[in-house]
Amino acid sequence: MVSVLRNVAIDCADAYQLARFWSEVTGAPPHPDDRPGDPETEVSLPGGPVLYFQQVPEPKQGKNRLHLCLRPETSREVEVERLLGLGAALVADHRQPDGTGWVVLADPEGNEFCVLRGASERAAGAA
Repeated sequence: MVSVLRNVAIDCADAYQLARFWSEVTGAPPHPDDRPGDPETEVSLPGGPVLYFQQVPEPKQGKNRLHLCLRPETSREVEVERLLGLGAALVADHRQPDGTGWVVLADPEGNEFCVLRGASERAAGAA
């Protein structure tokens, strides 16, 4: 017997707004029944788990013990710029001169996530 990963739960102050941000990040629509002010919202990723946002009273403190890593369909640099434009914040830049590495961003509520190299960048680096 095994367990199946159903969702990734993310605590937040504004579930609807954070779901809207992650909907833009992933291109997956928020749940059609979700409305502003809802204490729980969802974004269902195609072929993957659900991002589940739940309103909690306490603010985020410290570094995440679990975070999401994104592999963009485009280049890492283009995706980082797009995400910054959506409201993400730069936390740390671990890009290396040889093209390897990653960038750590935070969503509008401070939850860290990483942006990795895109598939074409990885392929070019392996050649």
